[in-house]
Amino acid sequence: MDLIVRIVLNVLGTVFVLIGILGIILPLLPATPFFLLASACYVRGSKRLYGWLMNNNHIGPYIKNFKEHRAMPLRAKIVTIAILWVSLIISIYRIEIVILQPVLIIVGIGVTILILRIRTLKLSQ
Repeated sequence: MDLIVRIVLNVLGTVFVLIGILGIILPLLPATPFFLLASACYVRGSKRLYGWLMNNNHIGPYIKNFKEHRAMPLRAKIVTIAILWVSLIISIYRIEIVILQPVLIIVGIGVTILILRIRTLKLSQ
């Protein structure tokens, strides 16, 4: 593959990893799609970076579970929903624009439903 294309893919993969890490911290920013994009970029751009990502103790199993099983571990669902609602409650409490409070609640309910609809990874998988 052309060197410039590989460099672009590696840069994009790194950007997606960083956004995915932000998605772990920030509510309403999904981490999984960005980690999946990063793995797609790295698999074509750099075997070394792809290996690093897939063998990472924190990110690797998360990507593998989602790629192989289209599922999330129960603990990941619980932590994700808890962080989402803690962040939303803090935002609702601090926001002064009253009309945005119900919007945040509706978005939180929607994201919670999406997370709950993802299959739960069984311990044997």
